Amino acid sequence: MMQKRKILYLSPQGSAWDQLAVLASAWNVRTATPDSLPCLEEYQVGLVELADGRWHLSELEQILSRGAIEWIALMPAEDLGKPELAQLVLRYCVDFHTLPVHWERLNAVIGHAFGMSALREAFGDHGPPVQHRMVGRSRAMHALMAAIGKIANVEAPVLIQGESGTGKELAAQAIHDNSRRSGGPFVAVNCGALPASLIQSELFGYERGAFTGAQRRKIGRIEAANGGTIFLDEIGDLDLELQANLLRFLQEGVIERLGGSGSVPVDVRVIAATHVNLELAVAEGRFRADLYYRLNVLRLDMPPLRARAGDVAVLADYFFERYAKDKAPGVRGFSREAYAAMEAHTWPGNVRELINRVRRAMVMCEGRLIRPADLGLRDSQDAPLSLVEVRENAERMAVEAALQACRYNVSKAASQLGTSRVTLYRLMRKYALDAPPAGSVIVRTGSSTLTR
Repeated sequence: MMQKRKILYLSPQGSAWDQLAVLASAWNVRTATPDSLPCLEEYQVGLVELADGRWHLSELEQILSRGAIEWIALMPAEDLGKPELAQLVLRYCVDFHTLPVHWERLNAVIGHAFGMSALREAFGDHGPPVQHRMVGRSRAMHALMAAIGKIANVEAPVLIQGESGTGKELAAQAIHDNSRRSGGPFVAVNCGALPASLIQSELFGYERGAFTGAQRRKIGRIEAANGGTIFLDEIGDLDLELQANLLRFLQEGVIERLGGSGSVPVDVRVIAATHVNLELAVAEGRFRADLYYRLNVLRLDMPPLRARAGDVAVLADYFFERYAKDKAPGVRGFSREAYAAMEAHTWPGNVRELINRVRRAMVMCEGRLIRPADLGLRDSQDAPLSLVEVRENAERMAVEAALQACRYNVSKAASQLGTSRVTLYRLMRKYALDAPPAGSVIVRTGSSTLTR
């Protein structure tokens, strides 16, 4: 006889549920209250009886955030409309089931939870390979990961555009890891961090005696990526001379080391990234049009964090667990006020800023739960926005709406707003609207465009 799988049933006041015996006929059920918790690591799936007014929500948050249990909420349908309970379900539960119980559906939900637990165990903390530590459940992230999967299957150059801190290098790494080149090297170069005098030798290498101090041959980053992928971050910072050299490599698949007399064939896929609007840079003569079209065969636009609805709390929890060894003793997680403050913040520094604030709060927090002040954020119950902030928010929303309506045709959007193109470009830079907003992941192949 097959042994029943174990389920933890969590109730605020013990097993008062009159149908618990029916559940126990199909599963090995252990009931628990906040005061009588077993070792959570022994359970894969848990049911939590979630009803308004029966829980101290901060206490429940601490329980649900521990361990790796796939929680299923049991709750009256009317409680789904209550924001605090709905947020708990979204943040900590893999699914929910509304009362009264429909046994066939509930058993299917429990089976799904066991399946999710098995997937997490098989793939580890980072999820399936295509995610490659790209955490998020928003529609924008689902669309992004689907696009990465498609792009990984071909060999064409890729241009990744997005604001600083959105995870462009993680996307490039995910493309490489899911491509046929995954067994080869992945070489990342930050073009904006290298002095102009060194970029050419770093990218293309040099021969012995090419210049004073060149005592031996050095292989460049592009050649070192042979058989794999070269990731050129902040490609918009390259000067025009180096852009010409890179264009020749993309066209002919060969490089020339400094001081060398012959061409060296290299088999490398190029992924470039930038936070700069390259179309604007081309129009202003700061970036070669021919290089732009060579790089922009496949394009991936990274969504900013402020437009990834629901992902801020998921990411905060993820980074809290990832850097748990650095936290102050006694810190258990985030307060509801902290979650609200994080959701309200616009995150100009995107995920990089979130990591910074979470890690600092974990170290400096003196209570059990991180508060908005620990994150350096304003409590949502604090004073309302200033008149300047209200005006800027309205201006940003108007510009973004016009750009979306005109499919990012700047001339049409400027005409719709009743302003000049120069003014609109200034506003786009001010509000970091150089790329299409999140939720729209754009993949371009040749002359065709797919928008998600």
